[in-house]
Amino acid sequence: MTKNIVLKPGKRLRIFVGEAQEWQGKPLSRALLELAQQHGVAGATVWKGVEGFGPGHHLSTDRLPDIADNLPVIIEIVESDERLAQLLPYLDGMLQQGMMTLSPVEVVQAGRDL
Repeated sequence: MTKNIVLKPGKRLRIFVGEAQEWQGKPLSRALLELAQQHGVAGATVWKGVEGFGPGHHLSTDRLPDIADNLPVIIEIVESDERLAQLLPYLDGMLQQGMMTLSPVEVVQAGRDL
């Protein structure tokens, strides 16, 4: 049984927000996932942080329940340059507070369904 492996260039987009942030009545992380899905992104993952702080330097941590009100969340998308370029204007409109990073990656696709 032989697997096919394909390497191709892409970009990794990471979006850093707080879990309490919302967009049109739903969690912002969920709204961002739905947006990515609607734009045909191959996949996206939401990572929930256990500690962190943002520009205001307010520490959020799950170790102390009284300050666990807005834990950090990272939405990660790996996709082609072209598809991410189409998505960025929508993201810019949805993020009232947060940060995005864009890094070059080499996408390794393995398996039969290429």
